[in-house]
This record gives sequence, structure tokens and C-alpha cells, in this order.
Amino acid sequence: MHTTQQLFDLTGRTALITGGSRGLGLQMAEALGEQGAKLIISSRKQNELDEAVAHLKKMGIDVLAIAADLGKQESIKPLSEAAMKHLGHVDILINNAGATWGSPAEDHPVEAWDKVMDLNVRSIFLLSQSIGKLSMIPRKYGRIVNIASIAGLAGNGANMQTLAYNTSKAAVINFTRTLAGEWGRYGITVNAIAPGFFPSKMSRGLLETMGEDAIQRAPLRRLGDDEDLKGAVVLFSSAAGKHITGQTLAIDGGVSAVII
Repeated sequence: MHTTQQLFDLTGRTALITGGSRGLGLQMAEALGEQGAKLIISSRKQNELDEAVAHLKKMGIDVLAIAADLGKQESIKPLSEAAMKHLGHVDILINNAGATWGSPAEDHPVEAWDKVMDLNVRSIFLLSQSIGKLSMIPRKYGRIVNIASIAGLAGNGANMQTLAYNTSKAAVINFTRTLAGEWGRYGITVNAIAPGFFPSKMSRGLLETMGEDAIQRAPLRRLGDDEDLKGAVVLFSSAAGKHITGQTLAIDGGVSAVII
């Protein structure tokens, strides 16, 4: 029998976090590192990674950064192999890297559609497949956490105009269910977190447009903050969540629970 503290402890575990240099990715890196996991964070921009590494190391977290553009298929294998080289194996994969694009559906550029889909869906498939084959399936252990969005749970009104993003996040949710069904036999859990409105570089323009309405739509009357994903990502990544798979948890202040 384990204590609750032991169930959430990640000492000795390893984690790869994409989009880990800022925003939600950095928040989740903090959470896993605080619980004892050894980390690799990845994103496109080396300068942002350097800042994140310095921040995490000040917290006493064991972390290494690897720059990679996951919208390009040729980046997947080198990142996976580098993670294996430096960590030895990958226990936890956090698929967080993502992009959005705002445009009326009738004028949405196909190039932008492809950019969003390549990063938000294709890269999650390819990286999960790669890490699964290199580490998780052979070791019969793994925790995969995909970052979806409440935008994948429902459509938008005319003011948001994020067709590709919403479509991609809905795909992530069903990818999560389906992969969980296939890989459960290997001792791998696959879950998703669906954040609502959090202040970030990606959401800045949308929040500037929606303003106070984004807060008023939430029953809790607040936006997400820099701690609100920590509990969920640790739950899904630790022994505390060993009997949870194929699930999507909305962390949105209650927005997805009500019709406003």
C-alpha cells in the first residue's frame, strides 16, 4: 500500500515535454520537476529554451533543452533519439506543442490549415509512435498526456474563427481515446487535458478581442493561471493515475459544463 504522497511522487521518472519553454508547457515542466522527474523540454526557439532551463534549474529541477520544430516530420526522429540518449528511456511524454490560426472559414488559407494540422495532430501521432516504439512498448510502461482544448469539445460562434484549431483539438481527443485502447496492453496510459482560457502568447489576441466576456462565460469567473494545470498533469503522469486512460479532463473554470 502506498501513501498519497508516494503515489504522486515522480522521483526517478523521466519526461519529455514539447512546447516546454513557456506558457502551459513550462507550467507542466515545473510540476513534473517539482515532483522529482528528470526533464527534457523542447520547442523551436533556443533562446526561449535557455531562459526556461535557467528558470527550472533555479528551482532545483534536472532539465535539458533540445530545440526542434515538430511541425516538420524530419525533426521527430532526432528529438526522440536525443531524448533516449540523455534520459535512457522516456516514462512520460507531454504532447503540448501547438499552433492556431484565425481566419473566416471561407477564406482560411490551405497552407495555414496544413501548418496547424501538422503541428497539432501529425506531430503528436509521430512523436507518440516514435517514443512508444523506442521506450514505452519495450519497457511495458508509459504515460502520455496530450494537450487538447475545450475548443475541441464544441464549435465556436462567428467571433472566434479558428476552424483548423478546433478541428485539430477534436482530433487530439479522439486520438487519445483510440491510442489508449490500443496501448493499454503495454501498460501505457494515454490521457488528454483540455484547457480553457489561459493567458498565453497563443491566446493573447483572442483574449484581447473577447476581453471580459471570456471571464464572464466561466462559472468560476476567472481565467486559468500559472498553477491550474499542475495537479492534472501530475495525476496523469504518476502512479496516482495508473487506472485512468483514454480520458479528457477540461480545466476551464466550468465553461464546458454550461451553456451561456
